[in-house]
Amino acid sequence: MLCLIHSNMKTQSILLFLLAFLYVSTSTAQEIPAVYSNIFHDESGYYFLHPESGDRLEEANTPVGILLENLIQAAGTAPEGLLFDFKDTTFAGTLYYGFIVADQVRYPQPVWYINSEKVIQGRALVRIAPLKGKYDIIGWQEKGKGLLGYRLADHEGKLIYDGRVSFTGKGPFEPSTTVYEGPFVQLPESDAVKITFRTNYLTSPHIVVNGTVYREQSIMMNPLGSREHSIRIDKLKPETKYEYELVVGDHLIRGSFKTAPPNGSRKPIRFGYASDSREGKEGGERSIRGVNMHIIKKIAALANYQSVDFWQFTGDLINGYSTSTDETRIQYANWKRSVEPFWHHIPVVVGMGNHESIMSTFGNTRRGVAVDKFPFAENSAEKVFADEFHLPQNGPLSEDGAVYDPDTARVDFPSYKENVFYYTYGNIAMVVLNSNYWYAPSDQMIPLSGGNPHAYVMDNQLKWLAETINKLEANNKIDHIFITIHTPMFPNGGHAGDDMWYHGNNDVRPFIAGLPVEKGIIERRDEILDIIVNKSKKSLAVLTGDEHNYSRLFVDDEMNRYPDEWPHSKLKLNRHIWQITNGSAGAPHYGQEVLPWSGNVQFFSLQYALVFFEVNGEKVHIKVINPDTLEEIESVKLR
Repeated sequence: MLCLIHSNMKTQSILLFLLAFLYVSTSTAQEIPAVYSNIFHDESGYYFLHPESGDRLEEANTPVGILLENLIQAAGTAPEGLLFDFKDTTFAGTLYYGFIVADQVRYPQPVWYINSEKVIQGRALVRIAPLKGKYDIIGWQEKGKGLLGYRLADHEGKLIYDGRVSFTGKGPFEPSTTVYEGPFVQLPESDAVKITFRTNYLTSPHIVVNGTVYREQSIMMNPLGSREHSIRIDKLKPETKYEYELVVGDHLIRGSFKTAPPNGSRKPIRFGYASDSREGKEGGERSIRGVNMHIIKKIAALANYQSVDFWQFTGDLINGYSTSTDETRIQYANWKRSVEPFWHHIPVVVGMGNHESIMSTFGNTRRGVAVDKFPFAENSAEKVFADEFHLPQNGPLSEDGAVYDPDTARVDFPSYKENVFYYTYGNIAMVVLNSNYWYAPSDQMIPLSGGNPHAYVMDNQLKWLAETINKLEANNKIDHIFITIHTPMFPNGGHAGDDMWYHGNNDVRPFIAGLPVEKGIIERRDEILDIIVNKSKKSLAVLTGDEHNYSRLFVDDEMNRYPDEWPHSKLKLNRHIWQITNGSAGAPHYGQEVLPWSGNVQFFSLQYALVFFEVNGEKVHIKVINPDTLEEIESVKLR
């Protein structure tokens, strides 16, 4: 039966590939979004035509190498073990492997074997049969099944992908249905929670909680099962911890979750905050294909050890800046693998940053053009981000319909789905913004190509923010509002030349269909401040990243916030707010810079950091800890 399922899976894959090939071969070029300028298409492909020099810049695409699906589906049947074929005959490297003891530990991870295998022409054989006696730590000889972790490195030793595969047999061996990603506990409600995961084959899994079996609601529409899974567990008690068992075929994964307190509960809450975990330069696990796995794993472990209710991570999860959606998904897969053992138990909520960018690029990096990849509904950074995470869907739709929309009869902008949203937990609300929406990385070329510069919040998102803050202000069950956005409103170390400052240059702004928007970056910053400070009594702090350090800034009306000879009116603030910047999750660090508001910086640190927010009724206290050394960086009362 298992062989038949695998055969059907291969047949389905071949048919889908042929259909996709025929579609790509016969379809015309995708329509260029009306929001862009000077981008054209002919028989040679897409290109940018410089309106001043007349230079033609061809679209450039970086080779991806091994595809994500071939990393996931690499394992095949072999007499002595599993034959890994990554479907790239040019690839040479090393495959590390080890068994995963899944039924005896709470946070299962591979126990790496002493030997590794050379990958030659994209293939390597992992011999399981010799792993007997003291090396059979999972009992495969008795059970006839097991779970193998594998890690692929290139010819220079740089890690590319961290995966796992279930197997059956005592020789020959064959891969079996595997939860290759997850399970992930999503942000809970007071009486329900969703658990999401992905499998390598079509399957119909279930989850058991207190003897009750929960299945996917979509199973009736697809009797063969799915590879993308989301199971809702309901009829639960508030603020209660539950253990669960995920059953996939004859394999079982254990986890736990805690339901949220009732809305408006003033009982103590603890959550964590960090950002910027893109890879470091030190090698090893600090630079595994786009991710500093070493530090982000420690952050996840520390958050779990401190028993947070959830943790928020806002932007620059990965290196990104790729022209390939598949490359971006590989990097997301590595990020999720880094925190996964702890995500089996504690919810993680993420937001977008500039490094989540996926680009359509034209010309070389020095004089080229880069814009948000199109078509937006398939390839944009926003679309891929939404596909990779399960997040609230209560944000604005897009920038379509704004005053600068070039064509109100069609969709011209990417979606805000799952990249701008808010959520509540007990007596707090978290508003998640996206200051890299429709982001054009080549900011000097934006007037010619169109696009949104780093840190600019566009009109419809701003309108939604105002409406959301107003709604939360009127909600008597919410005492504290936190706004999280990747880019600081007031940079302090590393980003004085952009974020919401640009060395005091207010001329920076989006261009749409060749035309600039009305408000510059500093004017837009002030409009955000007006909403969250002057029109809100509950907004306590803005949680930012982008700068690879930790800082706490006291923002009030006395703080110098403008460049010299500012030609516009200055916003008067009727109270103070905190800006907590924590981009210390593994990216290379930046030192402090001298800026007009430097005197208001209450604390600055270059240590890796995880910020813990401890909310107890009307009181809010933060404690900042280095996850690498466990040193306490600071502890202070915010309210």
